[in-house]
Amino acid sequence: MQKRKLGKSNLEVSAIGLGCMGMSHGYGPAADRQEMVGVIRYAVERGVTFFDTAEVYGPFTNEELVGEALSPFRGKVVIATKFGIKIDPSGQQAVDSRPEIIKQSAEGSLKRLGVETIDLYYQHRVDPNVPIEDVAGTVKGLIRQGKVRHFGLSEAGVQTIRRAHAVQPVTAVQSEYSLWWRRPEEELMPTLEELGIGFVPFSPLGKGFLTGKIDENTTFDSSDFRNIVPRFTPKARKANKGLVDLLKRIAERKKATPAQIALAWLLAAKPWIVPIPGTRKRERLDENIGADAVTLTADDLREIANAASKIAIQGARYPDALEKRTGL
Repeated sequence: MQKRKLGKSNLEVSAIGLGCMGMSHGYGPAADRQEMVGVIRYAVERGVTFFDTAEVYGPFTNEELVGEALSPFRGKVVIATKFGIKIDPSGQQAVDSRPEIIKQSAEGSLKRLGVETIDLYYQHRVDPNVPIEDVAGTVKGLIRQGKVRHFGLSEAGVQTIRRAHAVQPVTAVQSEYSLWWRRPEEELMPTLEELGIGFVPFSPLGKGFLTGKIDENTTFDSSDFRNIVPRFTPKARKANKGLVDLLKRIAERKKATPAQIALAWLLAAKPWIVPIPGTRKRERLDENIGADAVTLTADDLREIANAASKIAIQGARYPDALEKRTGL
């Protein structure tokens, strides 16, 4: 697996990381813990050195899983986790990035991950009630104490990123980005390039849709959050099939899979982009890692761009309430 540096930082990671959320949160019932420990350790064997989790995934159980799985590899892998979302008494998620809460979250994450330092600590979502300067300053303090190495932001707007970066350099910004969600190209990516910040796309396979294994007849478990995503209504899935057909055409020619083309497209966009596809299956992990060996030529990229520009994607990527929590 090739390595990449996140922006101008010295944080070097595998070109493709592993998003661990879906192992215990979001995509139906949690998977068997020991089986997932095996998948994460297999990823390390295959050259993955970048693992993504968060306090709220589970909540808490995903960090514990990642901590257990990576305990034999301390100092050889990079673990990213997140603060800033809490579960309120009604069971709903709410943003909270007050400095005292960030400090509490860091202590909890260190304990659950079984590490002395968090490699990359993201604010999970911007808290409109706490100035971003206070958030950045708090993380700066944690970095001085040796509890955090690098500061990151997730789904933040460009002005927020600039203000935070002025207080504590931001190593990476995480946001959704794929062939079916390209808004980051408008403002976010030029800003990251200007400031020397790495970009970590989550849902790089469109929450599974770009793999070509989901169509309008696919059903999801009742606890799968895709059931409430407008882009995953049967009507939207049918309308968006053209994008998958495009990936299939390119994949056939390249002797690859649609998922590999979708990931290779991201890798070809900028050398400081590191996607973090998630999976629970070793065979999917092998498939995703294989994207690192797929080369898309300038002609391939032009063909994809031209064809994709003619496809109008149907359906919002989040329900309104969740979209309002993002800064994009």
